[in-house]
Amino acid sequence: MAEPTSTTPTQLARFSAEVQNAYARYQATGDLVAVEIVVMAALRDFAPQDQHDKWTPPEDHQRLIGDLGFDSLGVAETVFFLEDLFEVKIGNKDLLKLETVGELRAFVAEKLAKHHS
Repeated sequence: MAEPTSTTPTQLARFSAEVQNAYARYQATGDLVAVEIVVMAALRDFAPQDQHDKWTPPEDHQRLIGDLGFDSLGVAETVFFLEDLFEVKIGNKDLLKLETVGELRAFVAEKLAKHHS
């Protein structure tokens, strides 16, 4: 794992340098493509343990619960992690609407576009 820099949030200490650099790029420029790297890394990190060995980047149509093996707690933990990391508020009502990878990615991007502007 990469060593965190002084600007790396402690939540990202266990993530690769690529993920940490993507987060830094988002912080510096608002680059939403960089956010996708962080979101996908969080999905992998919070995926059920039995999914880690066979992990491949999921497609937007894949369901978090079902296709990727998440349960509702796993989805909530992933969303709460992203909420804390990016300092945005994601309400329970919104959380319940996030069923697919694409919905999660689009939702986070939308929240951050509003937050960063």
